[in-house]
Amino acid sequence: MALSGAPLSRGGASRRRAPGTSLSEINVTPFVDVMLVLLVIFMVTAPMMQSGIGVNLPQAESESAPAEEGLTLTVTKDKFIHIGGTVVNIHLLEKRLNEHFYGKRKKVVFLQGDQDIPYGFIIDILDIAKNAGVEVVGLITEPEEKTAKRR
Repeated sequence: MALSGAPLSRGGASRRRAPGTSLSEINVTPFVDVMLVLLVIFMVTAPMMQSGIGVNLPQAESESAPAEEGLTLTVTKDKFIHIGGTVVNIHLLEKRLNEHFYGKRKKVVFLQGDQDIPYGFIIDILDIAKNAGVEVVGLITEPEEKTAKRR
């Protein structure tokens, strides 16, 4: 029976830290767990962040794409007009176009409209663009899918 304050050890000396020393090993398991959870969350949410404006473009034989220097107007099936990421009311479109092109020499607009929009609505937008001083209007289409040629 040991009456001193030292613990009994079987098979060797006990490992006790000296007072004032710190543990030099860092437990990284919780860090790795948190990082893996964040990675899974990022992988699940990343595809949702790439959503754009859903527009079913009409198809044409010639491919058309907007140039770098023009403004792209997107018109959805529900007649919502988008400039960049914001929705614009048709009654405020001329004011927004004037603000965008203020002090610019070239006034170019590319119209990207759903194929199910009534023709009259597109004409209204073109008329507003002309009233705002837009000089060139381009229409964006998708390339037509070519089927196998028959002989």
